[in-house]
Amino acid sequence: MYSILISAAFGLLTSIILFFAFKLTWWGSFLIGLVLFAITFALISRYISKKLMDILEHAGRDLQAQRFEKSIREMKDALRYGSWQLYVTAQINSQIGTAYYIRRDFSNAFPYLEKAFFKNWVAMAMLAISYMKRQKRDKMEQTFEKAVQWNGKESLLWNLYAYCLAEESGDKTKAITILEKGLKKLPGDSHLVENLENLKAGRKMKMRSFGDQWYQFHLESLGQLQKHQMASMGGKMQKRMSVKR
Repeated sequence: MYSILISAAFGLLTSIILFFAFKLTWWGSFLIGLVLFAITFALISRYISKKLMDILEHAGRDLQAQRFEKSIREMKDALRYGSWQLYVTAQINSQIGTAYYIRRDFSNAFPYLEKAFFKNWVAMAMLAISYMKRQKRDKMEQTFEKAVQWNGKESLLWNLYAYCLAEESGDKTKAITILEKGLKKLPGDSHLVENLENLKAGRKMKMRSFGDQWYQFHLESLGQLQKHQMASMGGKMQKRMSVKR
């Protein structure tokens, strides 16, 4: 990473000059060089972070305004800062892959999700689901395992993992094990408790209570979603009618 190399070079050069030119002790020269390394690294990192935040915030506004292609171009443009700071490229790839996936452009999403940041649980879950749809269960499980390792406090992530095993792969036994592991990280979590009880009773898992967070993973068909929306609208209309009466 350029920021580390530049900072290290500056610190080392300072130490050498202090030791040879000013006859300072080696440990004194080293300490001063180390301090300058830390300060230089912090300043460069802050500058790069500011640039990235500006680009990504602008891209986010364009995405919300339905200017999808413009938003993607801006995020891809931010990749030029990837060589300056650790994990920058992976984080940007996560954002690009997620944006494509939400639009159901799965073929374009996949190569970016493959390079996603391991702490971005949404992108990692989308990658795992993409592997599942490609009939690569081993890869799916490996990806989910990595995701829960770094994001163990995310209830939806554990439920997604179990859902893909139980409802998509037909392995309810393994799904129950995953939910039990999730409850060790999130004791008493209502979603985990409910779905664990559902699976043990032979019922299907319930995911719609997660709302938009659940729907963004596109694990329900468009027909099912439309049916659910129509039912919701019908329920609201009935409530309004009863109020009027």
